[in-house]
Amino acid sequence: MTPRLEDAADGSGNSPDELPAVAPHLRELRRRSGLTLEAAARRAGLSPAHLSRLETGRRQPSLPMLLALARVYGTTVSALLGESPGDRDAVLRAGDMTAVEADGWTYRQAGGPGRAMQTLRVHVPHAAQSDLVRVHPGEEWLYVLEGRLRLVLGESVHLLDEGDSAHFDSLTPHRITAVTSAGAELLFVHTLMQSAAAGLCLPQES
Repeated sequence: MTPRLEDAADGSGNSPDELPAVAPHLRELRRRSGLTLEAAARRAGLSPAHLSRLETGRRQPSLPMLLALARVYGTTVSALLGESPGDRDAVLRAGDMTAVEADGWTYRQAGGPGRAMQTLRVHVPHAAQSDLVRVHPGEEWLYVLEGRLRLVLGESVHLLDEGDSAHFDSLTPHRITAVTSAGAELLFVHTLMQSAAAGLCLPQES
């Protein structure tokens, strides 16, 4: 059976205080999209009960969950975090890149909100989410700032060191894991496909 996104996350409880603005935006965006809880959960690879907990703030979404839900609703991670298009600036200062932690991943928005191309600076802990394989429309580009990264693309396995990068079609099943014990730091860019196909962001059997 195809695993859900929540099955790939750790089983520990998460504090909803870390992402206080996410829950109401998730509920609002789902209602705007005209999707029932069950339909939205199915498209995002979640159970209806888990999506309900995210919408009420009883669970904290991981980065893969945020990406999946953004594609389902035809929006951006920035919108899920409550940032409005009116906040757009051409320059984003280092001090304004607020860190958010979810399921061990630490990420910072490294690009302007409300854009079709989403840019993040991500810290991936050692072996975190090593069993999560993602498939979704669009393209991804990543650049290793620190540490070593293991990237699985389909049947191919690549070890990326500091200064290495990868650019791939994200319909190719892919998995990202930090190999070094201190984790890996990377720049991560993905395109948002605002179409009916955006609902195909589903985890696959590894």
